[in-house]
Amino acid sequence: MSEKKSSSIAGKSFFCLLLTTTMLFMLSWSFVLRSTVHASFFDRKLLPTGKLGTVINNGDSESSGKSNIESSNGSSRTILANNERESEEGDEHTKREEGFQDRDGAMNCNGNVKELLKIFMYDLDPEFHFGLLDWKPQGGSVWPDVRTKIPSYPGGLNLQHSIEYWLTLDLLASEISDNPNNRVAIRVQNSSEADLVFVPFFSSLSYNRFSKVNPHQKRSRNKVLQAKLVKFVAAQKEWKRSGGRDHIIMAHHPNSMLNARMQLWPAIFVLADFGRYPLNIANVDKDVIAPYKHVIKSYVNDTSDFDRRKTLLFFQGAIYRKDGGHARQELYYLLRHEKDVHFSFGSVQKNGVNKASQGMHSSKFCLNIAGDTPSSNRLFDAIASHCVPVIISDEIELPYEDVLDYSEFCIFVRTSDAVKEKFLINLIRSIKKEEWTRMWMKLKEVEPLFEFQYPSKEGDAVQMIWKSLAHKVPSIKMKVNKSRRYAHSVPRKQRGLRTIAAPNNFW
Repeated sequence: MSEKKSSSIAGKSFFCLLLTTTMLFMLSWSFVLRSTVHASFFDRKLLPTGKLGTVINNGDSESSGKSNIESSNGSSRTILANNERESEEGDEHTKREEGFQDRDGAMNCNGNVKELLKIFMYDLDPEFHFGLLDWKPQGGSVWPDVRTKIPSYPGGLNLQHSIEYWLTLDLLASEISDNPNNRVAIRVQNSSEADLVFVPFFSSLSYNRFSKVNPHQKRSRNKVLQAKLVKFVAAQKEWKRSGGRDHIIMAHHPNSMLNARMQLWPAIFVLADFGRYPLNIANVDKDVIAPYKHVIKSYVNDTSDFDRRKTLLFFQGAIYRKDGGHARQELYYLLRHEKDVHFSFGSVQKNGVNKASQGMHSSKFCLNIAGDTPSSNRLFDAIASHCVPVIISDEIELPYEDVLDYSEFCIFVRTSDAVKEKFLINLIRSIKKEEWTRMWMKLKEVEPLFEFQYPSKEGDAVQMIWKSLAHKVPSIKMKVNKSRRYAHSVPRKQRGLRTIAAPNNFW
């Protein structure tokens, strides 16, 4: 009995000794590992914190329970602002939260830093820009003094393609602005500092005013200017450096730059649509779609509602069109006798703009049907009128669609469906007051995004176009860098720009 007892005690003692030895062994190894691991192997800053972060992206703020970093304007520009200050004195982040302005950035009202898009603009001869408006240079400067008097732009239908005018004015104003917080883009004098290169040719105005050949001319002034522009731009070091990929060419009128576009195709085109461009010359990946400037009057202090707008569906414009505009004629015959529908021919002649303004302001829905090209100014007239657009254009491309959901304030109908008897009118009549009111309120909310003005304001059309251009910068830089991979291995005599022949079936 005593032998069993002593055996049991010995077993327990052995177990305790083994357990103690094992624990000491593990603790010693833990100490060794901690003392030998590099101090930077684990960064406690990588741990999530409870601090509330605000991400500023395209003018919108989103709160998040963790520290988020998102791209601003679709580029590598990153903006992170914290709502909560660090409690420790001397913390550098606290100073940043209180607001500052650095070399390349501007500070917004909350102290959040936004990096500006840097634009180098060629000092072209006035014959390419404000000289087309009959402005005469003074004092040896090629630019007007925007602090005193700004050359006016012709009215009427000329205004709808005036994008080049507004963007150029905005760059000139950036040089004299004391408040960079209200800007998206600034002009820089050193092209090596620039994100993009701006070519200030008023191409739409040139086409509208000078595309006809006068009796004493062999070529129109518009064609002469395009040829001179191509010669000038192709000779610049900035074009040669990037192959033209970072250049901005404005060709908003569908018929503008007809000759030069085939030679300047590597650049970013600012267009109304791609209707008259082959895919290898212009496309949504390379280029930017900009809105038309609306021609009708804005509906200021709009207090109308579903019941006060007596006209159900409105269209006024050219009915017989070529290319993709055949649907206008078919819809005219389908809708002309429908109750509460206004579908008639109209133009800017004989007080046509005022009549269109009154009609759109008193209508619930406004038709935007493809004409000679997929887009038209009618869509932006409808937005300015808070008249819900009904878009019948299968090939249309829309401005800012990467950040704007048009289905929230527009009705889209396929052309093949729209021309079916009773299809369109039944669809429109099925939209009830509540749904229409929701879209009407959204129209009033997004309207400022399509307003052109000088000076530009936060979130207007000018600044939205700059943001759209900023989206292109990262991919452009990648393409330019990739094109330089074998620069050192190519014999000097063989170096140069690679050109691609224009398509034979362009027209």
